[in-house]
Amino acid sequence: MGACRLMAIQQLPDGRWKVDTEPIKSRRFRKTFKTKGEALRFEATCRAKCIETPDWSPRPRDRRCLLELLKRWGILHGNGLSDFEGRELLMRRMIERLGDPVGCQFTAVKFAEYRAKRLAAGISRKTMNNELGYLRALFNVLIEFQEIDYPNPLATVKPMKLQERELAYLDHDQLNRLFATLRSMQHVHVELISTICLATGCRWGEAQGLVPSRVKGGAVHFVETKSKRRRSIPITPELEARILDHFSKHGLFTNCRNRFDKAVKEAGLELPAGQKAHVLRHTFASHFMANGGNILSLQKILGHASVAMTMRYAHLAPGHFQDVLEFGPTRDFRHFFDTSPLAEQEDQKKA
Repeated sequence: MGACRLMAIQQLPDGRWKVDTEPIKSRRFRKTFKTKGEALRFEATCRAKCIETPDWSPRPRDRRCLLELLKRWGILHGNGLSDFEGRELLMRRMIERLGDPVGCQFTAVKFAEYRAKRLAAGISRKTMNNELGYLRALFNVLIEFQEIDYPNPLATVKPMKLQERELAYLDHDQLNRLFATLRSMQHVHVELISTICLATGCRWGEAQGLVPSRVKGGAVHFVETKSKRRRSIPITPELEARILDHFSKHGLFTNCRNRFDKAVKEAGLELPAGQKAHVLRHTFASHFMANGGNILSLQKILGHASVAMTMRYAHLAPGHFQDVLEFGPTRDFRHFFDTSPLAEQEDQKKA
């Protein structure tokens, strides 16, 4: 190996800098850069790499667009996801709205501008946070598999803060109205599925997917869960017998989510958007905490991966923040807050 046979860095008429170097014989590299500094670094890299590894060659610039990278993501990682088809469709539509840019040229600024337009069009912050998470995860997977050699352009983009949604739950009177309506409906499965959801805190799809072999030993065993973790939740002997008898007479449950939504409406229950079938899960959790249940036990019952999600129900526990009454200003300045005759009589006695 000899010294550098050719080393030429020159500025072109358009202001760019051209590198034409031959670190060792028959190993010649040419490339154009915007700045002289980039050109010098490239020339130095070529010289050092070729001396260390004569067969080394600079990797050509990755010109693949996001849709092509999405295909690679699907092959390397996405096809192992349970919701792959839905996720892939959502991401493809997002990339098409972005104009299918070249991956290495995509920037945080471009996504921020795209997000601003979507928000102005009425798209929710939650949806935009989901899109950010999906696209950022795509780049992370490709980096982990060394499919791309540039940093994640969305690494510095933060999700937007969201207002916590009200978690609606039903009191005893509302539950009586709802189940009276469910029992009056001409459908063989909907009332029992609702009962299972209320008794165990499971998701509607988990109850609807039960089979006889998963109802045994005084418990229902949920296998196909959102978290991919199986859960076994105790039930009463009466409910276990009722479920097994139902399966023997009527077969497996069928999809009747729409019937439940209709029953909620007919019972006159007003619930936040998207919480109709989930209201039974919220009701179980809310009553569990109000009756003195343990927050860590509730986490395992609901199948939450993190207790942070379960903490949404902590405020319903007896004694939650009761120190407000004990140590807050109402203790020393009751006349500001309580003008009842009884309070006035007690104040006069103290005086």
